Amino acid sequence: MIFKHTFCDPFKEDIIVLEDLPAEKIAAAFDQVPWATYLQKMEAADERDIHFAPSFEIENKETGHGLSISAVGSAWDFEFYIFYTRPKRVKKFFGLISYMDENYVTDITGQTAKDAKQCLDALGNGDINFLENKVK
Repeated sequence: MIFKHTFCDPFKEDIIVLEDLPAEKIAAAFDQVPWATYLQKMEAADERDIHFAPSFEIENKETGHGLSISAVGSAWDFEFYIFYTRPKRVKKFFGLISYMDENYVTDITGQTAKDAKQCLDALGNGDINFLENKVK
């Protein structure tokens, strides 16, 4: 499987599109992001110069399932927010109406780098059940 790989640099207005990745290189790409450095620079910057939290985004090009992982907090004490996007049938009005939401999103906060890598591994391995249970 091939994954679309993007990054949100806090100091750039546009999302940076990076090279596509095979599943086995996703975790290494995540580990290469200097999260603490970005957060430290953000602490000293003018708020008008900050456009995003530093965010690593990965999407399965075949299924549309993807993760966006953002670092928040201080450079010495930060956590990750994980957003899981996927197509999902959504029911409303006690199940009487349903529709396909192509960009259904759930999130979880207070996550460690280990938690984020578990989610990335699950996405890379197609373990949708893990993601559905973890990122509610």
